[in-house]
Amino acid sequence: MAEIKKVFKEKIPNMRFIGKKYGEFGHWDEFWANDWFGILEKTMGGPDAILNIWENGGGYVGLEHWSPESVFEYWIGMFTPAETSVPDGFEYKDFAGLSLGTCWIYGYEADIHDTSACQSEVVKNGMIIWKDENGGTWSFENCLCPRYTTPDENGKIILDYCYFVEK
Repeated sequence: MAEIKKVFKEKIPNMRFIGKKYGEFGHWDEFWANDWFGILEKTMGGPDAILNIWENGGGYVGLEHWSPESVFEYWIGMFTPAETSVPDGFEYKDFAGLSLGTCWIYGYEADIHDTSACQSEVVKNGMIIWKDENGGTWSFENCLCPRYTTPDENGKIILDYCYFVEK
């Protein structure tokens, strides 16, 4: 069973998320097969471009938008510096003036994607979940190397799950 090991607030710069928007989870194989992460990394001048402005940037991201006013959106892509140009065939969403409420979910790969406890943990730690103009929330799985990609001595990894929160 996975557990939340750490909850913290991260200061982030204004950022642009660039990726592809879907109506349901999945589609990661399509991203790898088409080297779309490679295109995004090249467009922003390499992953160090985001790492230079956000310590936990550079991860491959599954972005979720939940809103009472619209259909569920699932995006796959990467955060980039705010003014990064958008390659043909991709969409973007700008995030400005916000922070992140981050949970480290520790466990086996098969267990860590249950993120249902994170929102309440973020709130319990004094953060206010940001809502967009339609009352929607934005959250994401931030799959960072090596926390997510390299299992520890127990065969477990850490998934960063983040909510956009008010500064």
